[in-house]
Amino acid sequence: MDKISINQKILSKNDMDAANLRERFARNGTFAVNIMSSPGSGKTSLLEKTLGRLAEKYRVAVIEGDLQTDNDKERIEKAGVKACQIQTGGACHLEAAEIEKRLPLIDGDSLDLLIIENVGNLVCPSEYDLGQDVNMVLLSVTEGEDKPLKYPTMFFVSDVFVLNKTDLLPYVDFDADKAEENARSIKPGMEHFRISCRTGEGLDEICAWFEKKILSKKKCS
Repeated sequence: MDKISINQKILSKNDMDAANLRERFARNGTFAVNIMSSPGSGKTSLLEKTLGRLAEKYRVAVIEGDLQTDNDKERIEKAGVKACQIQTGGACHLEAAEIEKRLPLIDGDSLDLLIIENVGNLVCPSEYDLGQDVNMVLLSVTEGEDKPLKYPTMFFVSDVFVLNKTDLLPYVDFDADKAEENARSIKPGMEHFRISCRTGEGLDEICAWFEKKILSKKKCS
């Protein structure tokens, strides 16, 4: 019982921090996206291929979460987008207080779009609110179409489902329609995209989606 009580207190503190962030993003007109997936699904590749385009018109930045290294931060900066890194050590998720602490490093109060690339994990990140407007979950075709059924909480909290590495579909035993069906069985009505960061398939649609959401958030601020 004590263990449960402690966990509830931790989540309660995070929820309060997240609520403060959400108010801050609303006040500033910042559209915030929390991107989650298992390691290697292609979160950083997606950002490399899309954010450079968006940064030509909008103020964009990324907060990267990883156990170790600045590798993903460096990749985003090479794409021409401001980024900062959170190294969690052994933690498998990001928390709202960590996001708030890094905002000054990326001019966080003047952004049109903030991307939070969470730690690669399909369990822990789903439990922590970061003040985001949207949760996006990636799945690559090398992982198995039953992932939404195995990790239902992650897909339940997500608003957008992105199926990546579709260029590999001819070479792997993966049913893309079934994967999307499984995701919708967990979260009916969730938006979905099929993309390949290698060939460019679907990236125009993703960029258009980001732009639509950015402009909508600006109108509400």
